[in-house]
Order: sequence, then structure tokens, then C-alpha cells
Amino acid sequence: MPGPDMAAAAGGERGRTSFQRRPGAGPRPPALPGTRPSVRHGQLLLSSGLPSLDCVLGGGVAVGTLLLIEEDKYGLYSNLLFKYFLAEGIVCGHDLFVASAKEHPDNILKELPAPLLGDSYGKELGDEAAAVKSEDFQDSMKIAWRYQNLPKMETSPTTYTKFGHYYDISKKLSPELCQSVKLHRFYLHEELPFEPKMKTWNMNSGYARLLQSIQRIISQEGFDGSDPQKKQRNILRIGIQSLGSVLWGDDVCCSDTPEDPQSLTKFLYVLRGLLRKSLSACIITVPAHLIQNKAIMERVTNLSDMVVGLESFIGSERETNPLYKDYHGLVHVHQIPRLNSLICDVSDTKDLAFRLKRKQFTIERLHLPPDLSDTVSRASKQDLAGSAKLLSSGCGAMAIGKKHLDF
Repeated sequence: MPGPDMAAAAGGERGRTSFQRRPGAGPRPPALPGTRPSVRHGQLLLSSGLPSLDCVLGGGVAVGTLLLIEEDKYGLYSNLLFKYFLAEGIVCGHDLFVASAKEHPDNILKELPAPLLGDSYGKELGDEAAAVKSEDFQDSMKIAWRYQNLPKMETSPTTYTKFGHYYDISKKLSPELCQSVKLHRFYLHEELPFEPKMKTWNMNSGYARLLQSIQRIISQEGFDGSDPQKKQRNILRIGIQSLGSVLWGDDVCCSDTPEDPQSLTKFLYVLRGLLRKSLSACIITVPAHLIQNKAIMERVTNLSDMVVGLESFIGSERETNPLYKDYHGLVHVHQIPRLNSLICDVSDTKDLAFRLKRKQFTIERLHLPPDLSDTVSRASKQDLAGSAKLLSSGCGAMAIGKKHLDF
């Protein structure tokens, strides 16, 4: 018969599980600031600076991926998304790399929106949040029954979240907050005069010089994931403004048969390889409406991980159309990445629109008016019906099957 000591030892062995931490195991590595793992595919995510855009992208922007924003006609709203991405990086303490051939990076950083942190959250947007709630209540009273069961997007600052922040576009980011992070600037007109004309990677000198700067920062500042670093890890946010425009020395926006049609696609191919092996994420704005060769734009889309297009109503007939009176433009989600899975994490909401309020920019679900007034003429009703038929191709680009919007 075993003694009591032996029985206790046996009971201790039986109670031990394989999930217990071994005594020699060290502490867990600290989580990177401003990030969270995705519950769906386990990829590390960071916020785009706009919670409603994070919802559209499946939770946020994955580290090591490229977000492409197709600029609207006048570049007003795409520039806001660009600034949201950079401002979120400053609030989270990430390093920034800002590149532009159009505007000096210092001027871009001066125009970043101010975050709503701590007690200022809710106070600054208290009136606007109340207005949003009243609008939601009115919509619930008059909205068509087919919209009531659709998932609601996070558009209004009603609750505080540690992942992603809200910003007040009527105020600018404080210089003290900008000085708290490390900033890297690339202004093409200041870089090229000091460098000879070069054809590295068989692309134009502007793209080659930009790639060299990004590669140097990733390797020297400790963002290379393949190289073990002793210092504390951080995230590098890369922002490139109006890539492919004439200011970058590219002629894809000038002619249907450009002289060097491969420079832009080669740049994106090399850039995505740098992102894949580093702790970084990139946002690029491209004037897609100026690129006349659609085959080039298709290759640019395929070389990007996420592609979101903004269609502004400024200067179009939709600006005065009663169907879109509550919105300033449409949002087209052209591509969502397939991360560690066979399918992409697509939002259930297909028909999206955006509007610019007094203090915030939001992406919302597009609602059709439930009924037309008796004062509207029959011709106007026919125009609205025709617009609704075109809406499935204009806004729900990723939707398949039956039309989502009809009368």
C-alpha cells in the first residue's frame, strides 16, 4: 500500500495540467501600444483613426498591410482620412513617416485634428452626440422596415474605447503632442536636388528615393521583424500623399499610354514586401479618377491589401438630388484582405455613405427616404427611382445577388 506522502504526490501529478506555466518561463512580451489582436484571424490590428472605417475594414488596419484610398475629385475627404490615420499614430505613440510631393509634411502635421481624451471626451461633442441620438430616434420612426434589422455601425461618439479615438476636426493637434513621438519626413522637392538621377529597381527617381528612405528607417529604427532588436518595439505608420500624380514625376495621370507604366506598380510591389516583414502599416492616397488607363488601376488595386474609394457629390447631379440630401458622398469598398483565412472579413453593411459634420467625419449606412412628399413632381419621382436602380452599382460594389436598395 502506498504511503500518504506517495498518494499526495500522485494526486499532485494528476492535478497538474499541460496549461500551467513552467517555472522557467519568462514574462510575456509587452503588448504594442495602440494595437490589439484580431479575434477572427489573430493578426495584430491598429486603428485607422476613424472607428466607422475600422468597422468597414473588419476591425482595423492589420500590421504589415497597405490601405489604399482612392481620392475624391477635389481631394477634400480623402485628405481627412489621411490625417485621421496620422493623428491616431501620434495619440498612440507610434513613429510616423510622412511623404508627399504636393505639400510639405510639416504643413500636413500642423493640420491634424485634435483628439478627444479623458474629460474632454463627451464634453466637446456633447451637443453633436445628442443630435446624432435624436437623428437615430427619428430614423427609427420613419425608416423602412427592411433596414431595422441591419447591424448598426459605430459612427457617433457615444462610448469611450481604448482602441481608436475620436477627433474634433474644428481644432488642431497641439504641437506638444506632436513632439512626443518620432517623426520622419520626406518631401520630394527637397530630396531629389541632393540626389543624382537614378533608376533603382527600374522605376523613376522619385519612387526609388522614397523606397530607399522607407527601407533605411525600417532597418535602422528597429522596425524590421526579421532582425531581433533589443530595444522596445513600436509601430511605424507610413503615410504617402497623392501617389501617382504628376508631382511624383509619373505620367500615368496624363496619358492613356504612359512612357513608364510599370513604375507605380513596381513601387507598390517592393513597398508591400517591406511592409510584410516589418512592424508597420501604410496608407496611400491615389488620384484614381485621373488615371486614364484602367488596366494600371486594376494592377494597383491588386497590389494593395485594402482599397476604399470616396465618391464626392460636389459638382455632380447627386449634390441636388433629394435622395442624397443627408450625405456628402458614397464609400466604395473595393477590396478587403484575406488574412490567415480563405475568406475576407466583410462588413454586413454594403451600402455606405459619408457625411462631414461640424466636428467629425462619419461613414454611415445609406438610407433611402421612406416615402416621397406629395409636393414632389412625377418627373422627380422617376429620377429618384432611376437613381435607386443605379445605387446598387454605385455604392454596393461588393454586394452580390439581389439589389439591396429598391422601392
